[in-house]
Formats: sequence, C-alpha cells, structure tokens
Amino acid sequence: MRQLKAKWLEMTTPQATKTAVLVIGGAEDKVHGREILRTFVARSGEADAYITIIPSASREPGIIGGRYVRIFEEMGAPKVEVLDIRERDQCEDRNFKESLENCTGVFLTGGDQLRLCGVLSDTSAMDIIRRRVRSGELTLAGTSAGAAVMGHHMIAGGGSGESPNRSLVDMATGLGLIPEVIVDQHFHNRNRMVRLVSAIASHPDRIGIGIDEDTCAMFERDGWLQVLGKGSVTIVDPTEVTHTNEPYVGATEPLTIHNMRMHILSHGDRYHLYQRTALPANYRISS
Repeated sequence: MRQLKAKWLEMTTPQATKTAVLVIGGAEDKVHGREILRTFVARSGEADAYITIIPSASREPGIIGGRYVRIFEEMGAPKVEVLDIRERDQCEDRNFKESLENCTGVFLTGGDQLRLCGVLSDTSAMDIIRRRVRSGELTLAGTSAGAAVMGHHMIAGGGSGESPNRSLVDMATGLGLIPEVIVDQHFHNRNRMVRLVSAIASHPDRIGIGIDEDTCAMFERDGWLQVLGKGSVTIVDPTEVTHTNEPYVGATEPLTIHNMRMHILSHGDRYHLYQRTALPANYRISS
C-alpha cells in the first residue's frame, strides 16, 4: 500500500453530529437494520432532527413521501414533513423556502432524475439547499434518482452490458451538489460499469462513483467519502489516463482508454475525493 504521511493527509473518525451528503444507490433497507437511513437521521440531528422529504422524482410523490415519513418517525425524528413540489413555481413558495432554511436534513427520493432536475434546478429552493449543504448547516441524502442528480454532469439514462461507447450513456445537467463526480446507481445490480466508464471517458475531469443497491457513499466536508451498507462503491478515476480514442471515434464504436484507475470499496472503506487516495476500513495514520 502506498505510504501516507500524517502531515499530508489527516484521517479522522466521522462524528455523528457532523453534517454530510449521503449518496445512496437505491433499494436501501427500509425494514430491518436500516443502517443507511439511521445514519441519515443521526447526521440530521437525531433527537433534534427536522427532516424534509422531497419526492419530486417520483410519479407517486404522496405515497413515497408518506412512506419515508413513517420510517423517519419510527427512528425517533421529532419533526418530519414532505415538500410535495410538482411544479417549478412551487420552489418559490415562501413556506417551502422557510422549511428548507430551518430543517436539519433533506431527503431526495427515487424516481426519475430528469423530472427531479426539471423541478428543482435554478430555483430558490435549490439555491437554499446548495448553500446550506456547502456551509455545513444541512445533511442531504438522495437515493436512486436522488443520487444521480448530485453531480454537475448527470447520467440521465442509457444501456448496459456492451463495450464502452459514447452512445451507451445519455448525459444531462444535474444539480451540482458534488460537482466533481458523476454518479451511477443500482450499479453492479444492473451491470452499469461500462455505462459509467463511457460517461467518464467523455468527461475526464470528473470522478465516476458507481453505487450498489442498499449501499451509500457518505461524503464528509473534509473530502473523505465513507462506504456504508451491503454492497460496494466503485471509483473510476481518469486522472492518469495516458490515451483514449474518445474524441476521434464514432458514437457507437468501442472506446480505448489506457491507464484508467479503479477502486472497489466496501463497508467502512474510504476514499479522498481530492487526493485520489483509497484507505481500508479502520485504517489509521500514525504521526
């Protein structure tokens, strides 16, 4: 393993009271241990949590919103509400904006990421969420479609199981909450590796994050992400790519990519988004 100096990289144990961004690969456990959802409630303030659910990605926002209300209330969150935002002009509603200014946690449900971005992007509501996340005032979680929107560049759809090529992935503009990444969800469960690789080949200034179902990449404000849950998180890092034919071939022709780095992380493993460094669970750096 690459040797790290403590002065260069500080490894700290996450504290439950710190805000974070939880990017969930979908199909998170809602019945048994519910580790990921419990972590979200804890990071939102536990007994002082005020959680706002935004089910705008869903075709049945009332049903899915109500389900998460029951779950978070069962976990002890004292105040949980649903912002049933279906039209862009609702994002300018004074009461909705007041809720977003005062809540401690926001949860974006699954559904259709294009629908979610169509409702929230470039609105006052989204500006409040982004500002409060970046200032460390708010814990944010998104599952499935709610995870896909986290980057500036967003995977809107595409195929799987073929050789990497540009036609395999449809890209759109996300919400830019973690602009450095491109997220794909239901990752190994739906065989989406080549889709993410194809996306990163076209955007080599980003990092690919592929998240399995019932798995979470929890981003801390110091640049570390930690893996929670039953599956794995795949990191696709193009920083050291030495050659690609991506600019020169047709959309359906196979891509060539040399020296692309990949990490597969499981529960407890960590990755530093800016230092491009992976560490195993429970690894400690001595001074």
